[in-house]
Amino acid sequence: MYVGALELDILLGDVHSLKQKRSLVRPVLAEVRKRFAVSVAEAGHTDLHRRTLIGVAVVAEGGEHVRDVLDSCERYVASRPEFELLSARRRLLGPED
Repeated sequence: MYVGALELDILLGDVHSLKQKRSLVRPVLAEVRKRFAVSVAEAGHTDLHRRTLIGVAVVAEGGEHVRDVLDSCERYVASRPEFELLSARRRLLGPED
């Protein structure tokens, strides 16, 4: 069994309130969850209206599949025009860890 985690630090575009932030972030979280069958949540910067930290987690039998899914999630979020991806960090745990 392999477990992968992805942490995406994002700068939001023209956002002036936490309410606007939620209206941008929630649909993206729902789409990532639906499209890639992963667990995803806003995991940081919850009190800042122009920043967000999105966490993605996936469990699979093979490490390569976990990496492919996390790559796809990162590409999808980075392609959103209202988001500027500042950094992406990932962790992979396998049977030998």
